Amino acid sequence: MDGTVLVADDDRTIRTVLTQALTRAGCKVHATSSLTTLMRWVGEGKGDVVISDVVMPDGNGLEMLPKIHQDRPGLPVIVISAQNTIMTAIQAAEAEAYDYLPKPFDLPDLMKRTAKALDTRNRAPRREEPVTGADAPEELPLVGKTPAMQSLYRLVARVMNTDLPVLVTGESGTGKSLIAKALHDFSDRRSLPFVTVTGADLTELDGPARVLARVRGGTLLIDEIADIDDEVQGRIVRMMDVPGDHVPRFIASSQYDATSLIEDGKVRKDLFYRLDGAAIEVPGLRERVEDIPLLAQHFLTRTERDGSPRRVLSDGAAELFRVYSWPGNVRQLENAVRRLSLTSRSEEISRSEVETVLGNQPDTGPVLRGGDGDKLGDSVARHLRRYFDLHGALLPPAGLYGRILREVEAPLIEIALEATGGNQAKCADLLGINRNTLRKKITELDINVTRRRKLM
Repeated sequence: MDGTVLVADDDRTIRTVLTQALTRAGCKVHATSSLTTLMRWVGEGKGDVVISDVVMPDGNGLEMLPKIHQDRPGLPVIVISAQNTIMTAIQAAEAEAYDYLPKPFDLPDLMKRTAKALDTRNRAPRREEPVTGADAPEELPLVGKTPAMQSLYRLVARVMNTDLPVLVTGESGTGKSLIAKALHDFSDRRSLPFVTVTGADLTELDGPARVLARVRGGTLLIDEIADIDDEVQGRIVRMMDVPGDHVPRFIASSQYDATSLIEDGKVRKDLFYRLDGAAIEVPGLRERVEDIPLLAQHFLTRTERDGSPRRVLSDGAAELFRVYSWPGNVRQLENAVRRLSLTSRSEEISRSEVETVLGNQPDTGPVLRGGDGDKLGDSVARHLRRYFDLHGALLPPAGLYGRILREVEAPLIEIALEATGGNQAKCADLLGINRNTLRKKITELDINVTRRRKLM
């Protein structure tokens, strides 16, 4: 890399790491813990790329972006932040940040993005009015620092000010309606109505006309598109083709992944191709386990703000939250936290209290028992103890975690595929994973897939 990078972060370790890495890559680096110093450097014409934290001792990095773009049009600014919410990503995009990464960031990834920014430093800047003040929602409960959520944030930020129809997919309780609302609230249409409809609202012949009159050029969310019958789907097609004088933005949601919507005939092809301008898949909670503590703390803070007593999770409670399957996803997690905030006997929520709240949910253990009546976990534990015993005083070869997971994953996927007749869409739904994830596992584990009619 060739160029000068300005680094602003109040964390000395981060400044040191970035300075060393960028210097080794061939860059000149100026690092500071002060936004005031950063702005002085920018005003003096120093730097080809800026890497800045958001929360600094003397100000907010995002609030400095308009001034940077005014003084130095085309200067790329990469925002890094420990505030792992969708608002941070969207505000960074609205404030014309070149890129956004959450903390803790992957250093090689940041280096690649910096190199790309140096290559495109002279690009013409886009001019959009940022979302501020009363136009911006106070907060959105879309919290997460996992790669899955960060990718989701970036995609939302990219498509929010386009007119493309959007298809939002994800399991029940993942927050599909929140994504749709975020696309509206941070878009150029935010002063116009946001209307959610179901098939019942479009059943009557004049239903589409009444809906369009309510939307008035705002955003229309068609909830659970797969639950709407074929005739009404045809009306939606005609409504999208001839929307009248005030064209709304169309968003549809579904708990089924996009591929199964077509393969299983849940959505007409002519409607699917009209809605699939941009596809956003919201990950299930089991695909973002590391976000569970953040979400739990977010909901605890919100209940305290609403008047409930202050509550914190004990280590045992937090661990039980982390390993639980959460079939109801984020909605179930929120309800559990709210209940615990009201029923806990002390400020610290205990593991036993969490067990009581979650105990009403079906346990996966009894349906995963072997012939001897033990739970699957018990059988695995015995297998692993024998495996360690065979090595005596020595440890097994490194990489044990991956080998054990592979031994469990392969038969699970093979049996699930057999049970669904080789239908990958149904198999993914049965397993509760994304269709693309299933395809990747099939390839990695070298699983042979045979399509056949299910005879049972």
